[in-house]
Amino acid sequence: MTAVAPPKQPGTYTFASQPRAVPQRKKYRDPIGQQEENQPVQYGNLMFDKRIIRGNTYAQHTLPATAQPDPIEIQRQQENRRRAIARKRAKEQLRPRSPEPVEGRKHMDVQTELYLEELSDRVEEADVEIQTDAFLDRPPSPMFVPAKTGKDIATQILEGDLFDFDIEVKPILEVLVGKTVEQSLLEVMEEEELANLRSQQRAFEELRNAEFVEQQRLEEQERRHREEKERRMRQQREVLRKEKETAEKIAARAFAQSYLADLVPTVFGTLSDNGYFYDPVERDIEQGFLPWLMDRVTDQLEKSERGRMVLDGLLREVVSKRRELYERLEQSAQKGEDNTQSEEKKSPEPAPQVTIDTAPPQAAPATTTETESDEKPSEQAKDDDDEQQQADEDGGGEE
Repeated sequence: MTAVAPPKQPGTYTFASQPRAVPQRKKYRDPIGQQEENQPVQYGNLMFDKRIIRGNTYAQHTLPATAQPDPIEIQRQQENRRRAIARKRAKEQLRPRSPEPVEGRKHMDVQTELYLEELSDRVEEADVEIQTDAFLDRPPSPMFVPAKTGKDIATQILEGDLFDFDIEVKPILEVLVGKTVEQSLLEVMEEEELANLRSQQRAFEELRNAEFVEQQRLEEQERRHREEKERRMRQQREVLRKEKETAEKIAARAFAQSYLADLVPTVFGTLSDNGYFYDPVERDIEQGFLPWLMDRVTDQLEKSERGRMVLDGLLREVVSKRRELYERLEQSAQKGEDNTQSEEKKSPEPAPQVTIDTAPPQAAPATTTETESDEKPSEQAKDDDDEQQQADEDGGGEE
């Protein structure tokens, strides 16, 4: 079994195989008839070697390198090769062979040469040294006699020890004559059977040839029908394709006409809706006048809002100041009443009466200085009214 070891480093290839026995090689080659079929026949005579060209080489037809081989010639060569293989097998089967050995025995190769020698796969080798004389003539070469090998064994057989020829040969002769007659009858029957087989084969070949001719005729007829059918189908498909193309062209033309009829008005209407066509005066008013007007209106509204916010702050401040003033006046009046009551309790004489005007005063502006004097309430109220009116006028002007 062969095993490949994994490489230790990348790029390094290592091969390892397990040890195995060396196969035994025959000392002599097999005859030509006993060689295997897949091996080429080794010819011993150049006159029978098919690889040798005989005759004039100029008259041979050589195919170019790019030419394709003839398939008929290739088929004929393959048929000849199969026939040669079959003929060789038949010869091997008809070659006379030794009968099969009986049970318990086997055939062995026996030397029939005049001088026996021990057969061995290993050639015997020996080192020999010799020193020749300088001036002696060479003696004649003796006849070759191979060296004796093995051991001689002899057996003494006396007359009548083994068998009596007349008695022992009778069954053998009967078997030989019977087998010969039987073989002759078998050969005659085989010849008759072969003759019958040849006649049946001839009849079968005639029938097969007739059926083959009929088959070829039917195949040719079927081929013609198939080609006619395909041709007509192609023609019909071509007609249908042209009709479909014509119908599609007519439909496309009608659709284009119907689509283009409303295309121009639709395009102009869409462009007008999207603002590509406009009135210059209207466009000027929309882009110039209206934005300016909206900005001015926004500014006026912002100013009015700021005026209202200022006015609300002023009113809120005036109201808070007035509320504080009223609270202080009420506190002072309460203190005065308390003082009067305490004086009345201390002295029985009537005290001079003091009248205090507690009428609600008018709102005063945020910038007026607050006083706690009670001598001029009417003048203070008049000034408050004038300031309130002035503030209202200022607020209206801002709006």
